Amino acid sequence: MIPRSGYHLKPENPVEKLFWGRCMISKAAAFSFYTRDSRIRRLIHQLKYKGVKEIGSELGRIYARSLKSSGFLDDIDIIIPVPLHPSKKRQRGFNQSDLISQGISDVSGIPVDTRQLFRKTVTKTQTRKLRYDRWTNVQDIFRVGDKEKLRGRHILLVDDVITTGSTIEACANEILKAEDTKVSVVALAFSLI
Repeated sequence: MIPRSGYHLKPENPVEKLFWGRCMISKAAAFSFYTRDSRIRRLIHQLKYKGVKEIGSELGRIYARSLKSSGFLDDIDIIIPVPLHPSKKRQRGFNQSDLISQGISDVSGIPVDTRQLFRKTVTKTQTRKLRYDRWTNVQDIFRVGDKEKLRGRHILLVDDVITTGSTIEACANEILKAEDTKVSVVALAFSLI
């Protein structure tokens, strides 16, 4: 059994608070807690580094059922996964956030858009970086293709793990440059490490 955070039921939860004063996130949640010995950590490792892609879409579907029944997804228009740089995606063979997003879409019926947000710069892994280093590592590396396609929409930004929130912050700030746009966030795990 994977311990659930229940954050999608709690306004002002720790994931939402992570972004306070940093970027305008409407709501945020994470499915579970990422700790050294957690089952979700082992599953995400299998997904990202062993290529067990089914884990991403299945966990996305499981989480989406909770998100949908709670009303968390009610006003979401588009799901956008946090993008990998094309060279990293070619190397891995897939983007884990795409798979999670597709699972959420399968249950919710909300379309996934993998073309509007892209990573323009290759960055080094965030895994062993401190908070400030993570922030500087991702500043100004994302771009929106056509801001007009996002105008007036509520975007659900999806990632696998939220640690310091630097990647989500950089993505959200770029999306929010589109007029009258809102961003909410979900991830499979919230790091407590």
